[in-house]
Amino acid sequence: MFRKAFYWLLPHPLLTLLLTVVWVLLQNNVSAGMVVFGIILGIIIPWSTSVWWPDTPQGFRIGRMITYSVMVLWDILVANVQVAWIVLTVSNDKLKPAWIVIPLELRQPEAITVLAGTITLTPGTVSADLSDEGHSLLVHVLHTDDPDGVRNEINERYQRRLKEIFL
Repeated sequence: MFRKAFYWLLPHPLLTLLLTVVWVLLQNNVSAGMVVFGIILGIIIPWSTSVWWPDTPQGFRIGRMITYSVMVLWDILVANVQVAWIVLTVSNDKLKPAWIVIPLELRQPEAITVLAGTITLTPGTVSADLSDEGHSLLVHVLHTDDPDGVRNEINERYQRRLKEIFL
């Protein structure tokens, strides 16, 4: 009963926290009034838009998400160097772009969105399309000699971890 009442008041608690933090950062003023107003916005916005959200979050492991975020930041740094190297050393006629279909084991829209965002944020890769049924993701890779290796890396490095984060 308490859990149902909690999700009625805060349908997306992490969004509430995020909106509060973003509000205080945008105001560039950490004061009690700004924090309280941020909390009010953080409650009102998700509550008033919750009818358009497909589901309320049921299981989410914040600790694993923090670890995942750090790993993704590292991957973005490494990919920036790799893409710069490709741009500086590989001529256009030797570039090997590829379209890769990633089969999805993830079913929650939030998890699929995080995966697609992770792929797009990583330089050299872009999530281009999600199948109508949500069973596969089309990804474009700037340069690869092994499309199957890229597919396996995305599945092992990102999708497997997201399955552990989103229960």
